[in-house]
Amino acid sequence: MANNQSVRRHLDAFTRGRIIGKLEEGRSVTSVAAEFGIAHSIVSRLWRQFQTTGTAIRGFSSGRPRGTTPADDRYIVLQARRNRLQTAGEIARHTTQMTGRPISRFTVARILHGGGLFARRPVRCVPLTPSHRRRRSLWCREHRN
Repeated sequence: MANNQSVRRHLDAFTRGRIIGKLEEGRSVTSVAAEFGIAHSIVSRLWRQFQTTGTAIRGFSSGRPRGTTPADDRYIVLQARRNRLQTAGEIARHTTQMTGRPISRFTVARILHGGGLFARRPVRCVPLTPSHRRRRSLWCREHRN
């Protein structure tokens, strides 16, 4: 990695608690930052957050909340593997009844794609009907030599 690129490393909850504890003892922000080997601004921001909210827990990322849990995702993939002829809509209805949370068929399709299951199977060749086979065999016998 190049020198000008920074690597973001988030502090774990235990380290955050230790930092807050040292600041509550009366130590300065600069000395705590030097002890942990992190920037003064990080300790200062953490201390300000603790003073205003009373907690030092790291906030979650932005974005829409998930409609399913990882356990729901595993269950959806399992249902699809057990009954390969079930559609995404049927699985969505079944999962909605089981969990009580509405789940769309598009969510189910996205989860199945993540699990390696797709609606369409790749076809190697065009399937031949019995009449195709018969005519093809006849042509081969006529053009044998």
